[in-house]
Amino acid sequence: MATLENINVFIRSVEGGSFSAAGRSIGLSAAVVSHRIKMLERHLGCRLFHRTTRQMRLTEQGGVFYERCIEIREAVERAESSVADMGAAPRGSLKITAPLGLGRRVVTPAIIDFRAAYPLIDVRLRLSDYLIDVLMESVDIALRMAVMEDSSLTMRKIADVDRVLVASPAYLARRGRPKQIGDLFDHECLLLRFPGSQQVRWSLMENGQERQLPVSGSADADDGDVLTQWAVGGLGIALKPVFEVAEHLRSGALEAILEECPPVPVALGLLYPYPRAMPSKVRAFADMVIPLTRAHIQQQMALTPK
Repeated sequence: MATLENINVFIRSVEGGSFSAAGRSIGLSAAVVSHRIKMLERHLGCRLFHRTTRQMRLTEQGGVFYERCIEIREAVERAESSVADMGAAPRGSLKITAPLGLGRRVVTPAIIDFRAAYPLIDVRLRLSDYLIDVLMESVDIALRMAVMEDSSLTMRKIADVDRVLVASPAYLARRGRPKQIGDLFDHECLLLRFPGSQQVRWSLMENGQERQLPVSGSADADDGDVLTQWAVGGLGIALKPVFEVAEHLRSGALEAILEECPPVPVALGLLYPYPRAMPSKVRAFADMVIPLTRAHIQQQMALTPK
């Protein structure tokens, strides 16, 4: 039968890309892993993998089975978490997503202390400036900085984030300083571009009204830190959270422009797919990362020129 042990072996095989990698992750030989997969295939009456001497990939049936197995694993982890909430130490798997910049500077180091405090929780961290679908990707907790729309997700707000348009002195000397919003159409605008990005149109405030601009430029990226580096290097104008460029504003490597027409602020918060009871593993991580994130923002904002 498709036991939980065999299902776990199958999941590890998919995620590891080979039987040997799966075996190393769970302390089994590649031969034992292969035997477990064959047991599953006999039970299901279909092949789960196309296997050659050089590669291994899921069959169509294997892909469907993998999706259902992930749901089973998540259900088991939720059941374990429910029991843990009754007094035992938090345990299970915790899937976290965060933007690249904050993820590198705050979340990544926080996980070192978090694992030390909660060794029974396995952490699965995914850093990306993409707006990952929390429900579709079975994410437990997402650190997100965006204009929040109505959602079935629960949000715990961390801070309102002011943003700014910045460019290097060299760029402004070469191309001139924009004096009004419409001037941006004649400039190189550095965009954070990926499917679903909210920053391919810049939302700026003009005379108390929000105005959206379909700006463009000859360079874009899916990593906010890259845009900062490009702006410092003189490639163009970037729209950035103030705390992310505070140090460069202080040093003079970047200058704020069109300050009378600032970008619309965004909310920074944690999103959860738990409308009611929050698992203890999620609450434990939130309680640790929220004050660290606020402290990071305050520290960076202290560098902003007065």
